[in-house]
Amino acid sequence: MTTSAAGPEGPGISGLSAENRRLRAELTRRHLIDLATGVLAAQLGASPTDAAEHLAALSHATGLGVEDLSADIVNGVAGLSGSEPAAAVRTEPAPAAPVVFSTTDERRARRAAAAAETTDTVGEAAHALLEGGLVPLGVECLWLWRRDAWGCLRLAGHAGVGAAEAAAWQWIPPAAPPAFRAVLADGAPVWLDDGPEAGEVLPGPARRSARAVLALRSRGTTVGLALVAWPGPVVLDAALRRALVGLMDVAGTVLDAADALSSDVPGLVDVLDALAHPAMLLRLAPPTSPPTPPTTAPSTAPQTSSPTSTAPQTSSPTSPPTVEHLNEYAVAALGGAPPAEDRSLALALPRVHADLAHLARRAHRTARTQRVTRLPASASMGPEEQVDDEGPAALLDVRVLPAGDGRAVVLWHAATDPGLASERAVSRLQSVALFQDSLTDGGTVWSEQAYALFGRTRDEPPVPLLGLRGLVHPEDGEALTDLLKALTERRTGAQTVLRIILGDGTVRHVRVAAEPLLDAGTVTGFAGVYQDVSASRRVEAALNATFDQLTAVRTRAELRHQIALQLQQAIVPEVPDLQEFPGLVVAARYRPAAEEYRVGGDWYDVQPLPSGKILVAVGDVAGHGIESVTGMVALHNAQRGLACTGESPRRLMEWLNEVTLRTSGYPTATAVCALYDPADRGLVWSSAGHLPLLLVRDGEARLLDPPQDILLGAVPSYVYQERRTSLRPGDTLLLYTDGLIERRHDGLDDGLARLAAQAALLSGYPPNEQVTRLLDTAGGDTDDDTSVVAVLVR
Repeated sequence: MTTSAAGPEGPGISGLSAENRRLRAELTRRHLIDLATGVLAAQLGASPTDAAEHLAALSHATGLGVEDLSADIVNGVAGLSGSEPAAAVRTEPAPAAPVVFSTTDERRARRAAAAAETTDTVGEAAHALLEGGLVPLGVECLWLWRRDAWGCLRLAGHAGVGAAEAAAWQWIPPAAPPAFRAVLADGAPVWLDDGPEAGEVLPGPARRSARAVLALRSRGTTVGLALVAWPGPVVLDAALRRALVGLMDVAGTVLDAADALSSDVPGLVDVLDALAHPAMLLRLAPPTSPPTPPTTAPSTAPQTSSPTSTAPQTSSPTSPPTVEHLNEYAVAALGGAPPAEDRSLALALPRVHADLAHLARRAHRTARTQRVTRLPASASMGPEEQVDDEGPAALLDVRVLPAGDGRAVVLWHAATDPGLASERAVSRLQSVALFQDSLTDGGTVWSEQAYALFGRTRDEPPVPLLGLRGLVHPEDGEALTDLLKALTERRTGAQTVLRIILGDGTVRHVRVAAEPLLDAGTVTGFAGVYQDVSASRRVEAALNATFDQLTAVRTRAELRHQIALQLQQAIVPEVPDLQEFPGLVVAARYRPAAEEYRVGGDWYDVQPLPSGKILVAVGDVAGHGIESVTGMVALHNAQRGLACTGESPRRLMEWLNEVTLRTSGYPTATAVCALYDPADRGLVWSSAGHLPLLLVRDGEARLLDPPQDILLGAVPSYVYQERRTSLRPGDTLLLYTDGLIERRHDGLDDGLARLAAQAALLSGYPPNEQVTRLLDTAGGDTDDDTSVVAVLVR
């Protein structure tokens, strides 16, 4: 038997179904939005473009998604919303009509209606209405009949109904049943809370199941009937009736679509649907002509097919097979149902369609069931071939049965079937062996695998359970004794793991599970299983060793983290005291990272120098953890020591760069270093790739352009620049790190603009309150640590 190649057949059902579902969902959404746009255009007297813009504005104003708002607007004009009108939402330039907000159920019903209006067949529309709008109301099934020129009703679509039941109600003559006649006569719905009157027969799950019969109207004319049925009696209150009427208004418009496909073997279809594994009905050749409609009025009883007989349909067994029906398990296994326009077997199962066609034709020719273990026949498929968009990787236990009239039934198990997977798993346990000991005649029987497990040849006699002590490791003797006592004295099953010493000295771990064989309360023997668990024991030992190593690593990591945290808290306190210096008041705050494990490398420093000047600095070492904290400690301490030399900020930054290059771990950092001279209120400062200083003066905030110098630790012997800024009494200078302004999805300029605006608003507050409020209202969202220093000139 040859195996079909997957080459040119295309993407297969799974890929096409996924794409079809996506396109169908988008089409439904677009249709609903177009309906709402048309409503607004009519209400406002606006063009479609203006109405679409108005819809978008309404969505923004109300906070509702465009699809939900569209459902509300359409429900409002259709009269489906039970809610009170909300206040009119007004946008410019056109006045808005009042928006009647729908409930969640009403929006779901409107989306179901929109989905039904975009389907290709009445059957698809019925499924859309049932699943999306009726099932939440407790409905079990939906029937849609089209009325023809003779007053007959022909079933155009259904959902939640078996094929045989649908075939029985395919045609309904004008004379029956009474509930249908009443609705056709006056157009008013018939509500049957506990089923039809005695003696009247209607479709539905049970005699007392609640039913609703409604007229389907299109362009003012009754074009058909709908029957909705529940599993049992239901009180059909006003809200439920209103919801059903609204949905059935849509059903009347979908009767213009094509009829749902129906099978002329409905009993077989129902049997396949009842199976708990994949099943498929194949037609070896399509019918030569479609069913013809009646040419005369039908009789007065429901019929299973068109009243006018047709010529016998012929089929050719050599034609390419098509898929006539898939049960739900087959649809799941294939990744979706084939599209109506192409139901070829080659599309449904591109890898194995040739093999299945061959089996189906042979079953048809010989009238005998064909069976193969697996399709494709080869099991040597790579991991990338197991499941893809061209169908399931393998069909297991495939059976093809002839079904007459050019049809064949295909039954199989999917590779993902849990029951079959368990069977395959057991069959692959080569290390499992069976044994049975008799205590009456001393006989012992081993399975084939037991000899290999104990390292014995078939010429050697099997060893009974009572004779294993000579093969068991001395340390496991007590475990064997406990097992035998459970079997012989307590007469209960038991299991244990024993180390068996083979003839060559190899030690094998063997699990023994045994049950006593009893005769009138007397133990006459044992039956059980041996299983080689040596590999799992080795893995267990390796896992235990790995766990010990991981525990030690985690302990060391926690210790490193605590050290880093303590170092950081010692160097950079979160809320230091307000500091006053000649001509300055300084407040600083530090906010740790949102997650404790992200210990960062931010630092700040305010230090009076022997020269009378005051050092103000902020820095940020890249990264998180012990490495960034140790780098921060090194730079912070180096800066404090070097500042005492009285050198300029430019020179201090050059020395810090060399320190960074020589620090363990080779960190990089940004920093700003400033020296304030109280004598002339002058500020000389230098920046190593840090964020600009922010000066707040007379209630206005502006950024001080920094020198375009690189960060610390990038290149050796770099020459930094410096700036001089004259300050006035009442000025506030802000130094900060990136955690204060950075956002994941915004640019740096946006963050700086937000900070400047906030700082200007806080200009009248004392420095300690300014820094506190800045941290509370900070726009940064990267969860990074943050430092901010406010310097008020007096």
